[in-house]
Amino acid sequence: MEFYKKYSWFLVIFVFLVILAGGVVRMTQSGMGCPDWPTCFGMLIPPTSADQLPADFEKYLSKQDIDHSFNVYHTWIEYINRLLGAILGLIILFYVYLSFKRFWKVDKVIPYISIALLFAVMFEGWLGKVVVDDNLAVTKVTLHMLGALVIGILPLYNLARISKSYISVSSTIKHITTIVIILLLIQIVLGTQVREEIDLISKQLNYEQRELWISKLGSEFIIHRTFSWLVLIGTLFLFLKRTKFNGYSYYITTSIVLVVVVILLGVIMAYLGMPAISQPLHLLIASILLVQLVYSRIVMN
Repeated sequence: MEFYKKYSWFLVIFVFLVILAGGVVRMTQSGMGCPDWPTCFGMLIPPTSADQLPADFEKYLSKQDIDHSFNVYHTWIEYINRLLGAILGLIILFYVYLSFKRFWKVDKVIPYISIALLFAVMFEGWLGKVVVDDNLAVTKVTLHMLGALVIGILPLYNLARISKSYISVSSTIKHITTIVIILLLIQIVLGTQVREEIDLISKQLNYEQRELWISKLGSEFIIHRTFSWLVLIGTLFLFLKRTKFNGYSYYITTSIVLVVVVILLGVIMAYLGMPAISQPLHLLIASILLVQLVYSRIVMN
C-alpha cells in the first residue's frame, strides 16, 4: 500500500517534470526542433550536427515555421521533451499493473482509473504527433496542455480513495473551490492563447527586444490578467475560512502561496522584459496550483 502511494506521487511529480519540459520547449521556440513524429528527422536518435542529417533532410526542414536551418539546440530540447513523455508512458504502464495487482479484488474503481490514465497518455502521444504535423496549431497545443493536467489529476483521485482522509467542509467552501478551479482552468487556457500570440510577436521581432513583446499583445492578455485577480480573490476567501475546518488549512494555505507566486511571475514577465525562465515557471506553478485545488476538492466531504 505504501509503495503504491509513493509511486502515485512519483507519477504526479513526473507529470510536472514533463509540463516543465514542454514549457522550456515553448520558451526556446523549439517546438519544431524535431519536424516529424515519432522519429526526429527520420531517426530514432536525432543528429548532433548538420553533417549527420539524412540525405533527404530538406523535406523535414521545409516543415519548420520557426527555424529553416538545422538547429541542434532546438532539436535536442524537443527530443528530450518527447523522451520524457515516452518515459511517462512506461511509468503509467507499471502503474496500471500495480493498480490491478493490488486493488482489483478490493476496489475496482482504482484499476479503472489507471486504465483511463493509460488512455489519456496514449491520447497525449497521438496529439503530440498532430501538433507537429499541424506546425504547432494553437488549439491542439492547448488541448495537449489540458491533457497533461488530466494525467496529473487522475492518480490523485486514486490516492484519495486509498487514504480516505476526507475533510468535512461547508457546501459554500465546496462551491467556491469549484468556481476557483473553473476560473483557473480558463486562466490556463487563456495563458496558452497569450503564449501563442507571444510566439508570433517574438518571431516578427526576430526573437529580440523581449521588453516589447507584452506591449504588443491584444485583448486576450487583458482578459488573462483580469482572471488572475479573480482567482486570487476566490482563493483569499477560502484562505480566510480555513480555520473553521480541520485538515483544510494546509491545502488552502499552499494554494494561496502558489497563487501569489503565479501572479508575481506574471508581473515579472510584464514589467521586466519577459525573462525566459519566467515563462516555463509560470506555467509549471499554475499547473501545480490547479492540481492542488482539484485534489483539495476531491477530498472534501
